[in-house]
Amino acid sequence: MRNEECPMPPTKKKCTALFFGSFNPIHVGHLIIANTMLQQGGVDEVWLVVSPQNPLKERATLLADHHRLQMVQRAVDDNYRLRVCDIEMHLPIPSYTVVTLAALQDKYPDREFCLVMGSDNLATFDRWRNYQYILDNYHLLVYPRPGSEHCKFASHPNVTLVDVPMIDISSSYIRQQIAAGRDVRYLLTEPVYNYLTEMHFYE
Repeated sequence: MRNEECPMPPTKKKCTALFFGSFNPIHVGHLIIANTMLQQGGVDEVWLVVSPQNPLKERATLLADHHRLQMVQRAVDDNYRLRVCDIEMHLPIPSYTVVTLAALQDKYPDREFCLVMGSDNLATFDRWRNYQYILDNYHLLVYPRPGSEHCKFASHPNVTLVDVPMIDISSSYIRQQIAAGRDVRYLLTEPVYNYLTEMHFYE
């Protein structure tokens, strides 16, 4: 009787959610979103992708890339399922999500990527480069944002609305408060707050 090797079952790809942002600075609202995706979004991990330049935003207000990477790293150090990703620092500027996705799929073929975004971004998704390709080939995990709860893409089969607490905190608000000399310690994790204070950012 001939012995035959049993075929190995296919290995399940790790599901990695990509949470893009300038994180200027990263605040507790970002971390609540990322953690909720871990709990409810059906993903194994969340990568916080620090963007060097959003083509729809001005670059002038951004801290240097390495400082924003350092803040995100300090913010997620205590959670092994959260990770900072600097892939866009090594891609042409301005960075486009479709290009980043292609680079990540090539570099990490063992992972299945999906996107985390706010409902405000979903409402203007047709402004993104090759948005239809992204919508057809990647799953979108969408959290609510004030004033943009409904949009034409919400019913797409690749879009999942995740029940995340609607916390209206923005990085721009934090920068304004710091510039005005106000205390923002409870809007940031302690390691990020300490780093900002030591470096005198946004003052």
